[in-house]
Amino acid sequence: MATSVFAMPLGEALIRQHQIVAVYTRPDRHTGRGRGMGMSPVKNWALARGLAVYQPDTLKPAGVVAELRSLAPELIVVAAFGLLLPKAVLSLPRWGCLNLHPSLLPRWRGPSPVAAALLAGDEVSGVSLMLLDEGMDTGPILAQANSPISEEDTTASLTARLAELAAKLALEALPRWVSEEIIPQPQDPDQATYSRLLKKEDGELDWHLSARELGRRVRAFTPWPGAYTAWQGKRLRILQAVPLPGEAGEPGWVSEYPGGVGVGTGEGLLGLKVLQVEGRRPLPLEEFLRGQRGFIGSCLGEGTNP
Repeated sequence: MATSVFAMPLGEALIRQHQIVAVYTRPDRHTGRGRGMGMSPVKNWALARGLAVYQPDTLKPAGVVAELRSLAPELIVVAAFGLLLPKAVLSLPRWGCLNLHPSLLPRWRGPSPVAAALLAGDEVSGVSLMLLDEGMDTGPILAQANSPISEEDTTASLTARLAELAAKLALEALPRWVSEEIIPQPQDPDQATYSRLLKKEDGELDWHLSARELGRRVRAFTPWPGAYTAWQGKRLRILQAVPLPGEAGEPGWVSEYPGGVGVGTGEGLLGLKVLQVEGRRPLPLEEFLRGQRGFIGSCLGEGTNP
């Protein structure tokens, strides 16, 4: 049961060593300006491998549960699925329902754990394999694996690395789980932290925050919702930036510093690396400045539309 690209390395790992009787993923949805129907990455992957695909809106109806029961699954593996599994589903497989979550639980339960780790400035993330219960990421832990977070990591790069780690962890742990070598370890609720679902407007940068905080937001909001501000009535996306210490000047004002161009913040300077004006392609700073000679000395953030 999965929807996003995070689950695809896991799917490839499972299909090599186990029989996948079915793939459950979220329903197709309207995408893009044309509002055509788009399949989830996992559905594309499953159909290309000739696997049966099911796309219920919810797993609660008795008919959906009966259909799943007819498949006689011995184990259900969940990764970035997007639906909670009700008790009737959790009790179906002999070996339970296992979830691969991209954080070191109980830290960063919830829908956006990778972005949350970057926003918090965590130095380490990882993957948790847990036995699902009826709560939100509250089940006992079966296995975990760590991965350091670099200063260059974005949600995109860290998610990709954790996806590979999740696949490896699953292959190592599943045989031990079904042979009863693993004793589930309850999570400590007192240590739990929670991520929230990101919204499009979260990407708008507040230049009164510190450069360090803004740098984290640029990384955490890549690829979605994207970090952005306003410039000359248009949206300006900040695709890569680096926080710098020292005097910053007024928040939002663009100035030169030795070796580059940055934006004043509440504390420090945010050095700009890659920018994208609305309707244009992303450009490295040097190329962007050649086409926008009035950029240095201008003020960002006025009139941004969500």
